[in-house]
Amino acid sequence: MLSLNAINLYEEMLKYEFVWSSIKNSSLKKFKDLQIIQQDFTSQDTKEKIQDFLLKLDKKDFSILTEYNYQFPKNLKDTYIKSLYYKGNLDLLSKPRKIAIVGARNATEDGIKRAIKLSKELSNKGFIIVSGLAHGIDTAAMKSTLKNNGNLIGVIGTPINEYYPIENKELQDEIANKHLLVSHVPFYKYSKQPFSTKKFYFPERNAVMAAISDATVIVEASETSGTLTQARACIEIGRKLFILNSCFENGLKWPYTYEKKGAIRVKKIEDILDNL
Repeated sequence: MLSLNAINLYEEMLKYEFVWSSIKNSSLKKFKDLQIIQQDFTSQDTKEKIQDFLLKLDKKDFSILTEYNYQFPKNLKDTYIKSLYYKGNLDLLSKPRKIAIVGARNATEDGIKRAIKLSKELSNKGFIIVSGLAHGIDTAAMKSTLKNNGNLIGVIGTPINEYYPIENKELQDEIANKHLLVSHVPFYKYSKQPFSTKKFYFPERNAVMAAISDATVIVEASETSGTLTQARACIEIGRKLFILNSCFENGLKWPYTYEKKGAIRVKKIEDILDNL
């Protein structure tokens, strides 16, 4: 059985899925605008379809956290994150000292080395590392944290019971079983969407990472990287944004743009520690 034993939680899950089914795109901001508070559903037909779909889900150990739950973190109440699916140790979400380490999927060798070193240093100082399980910087940061017995929160851009990239299945399972895995992606809407539109959940995943973290560190990113979605979200919701100095040395414009908006350039780890 799904670990949604309380009726009110199951109803919240249905409402969450229903609202997403009414949205044409994958925007969390749009979800907030259309969020339904009351228990009744406008469309009984849609409710029944979603109920049937959820009942046919594989039996997985997951639950849903809503803004009405006492465990909902205070720092999310002023954001557009109102509900999250999760597996694992939910207590990690409310603990302080959460820092996201993110960057390019097609990372350079130097970028990977920086991610490994940074995650090791921060996790050794008691920070909870947040990242997105993408290839490249994210994977390097998470594996390094595990190797050093640090705590992790993994944020994915697919439903909580799916794997992407599939190569990280073992990593994702370890995070879900021993740490915390979260996803904002709705089951029903995702299953009905054409493949080409599912990619839009990944930039929104970066926005989720920004919201649940106290700060974000960008290790490496191009001018068109989805990582910059997280940079924008940090500025928008008032989270600290750190950019490794190496990003300023590659002829890129975005690091200077965000530095002018308040991002902090990192030349040594103390540049992070002294600003948190």
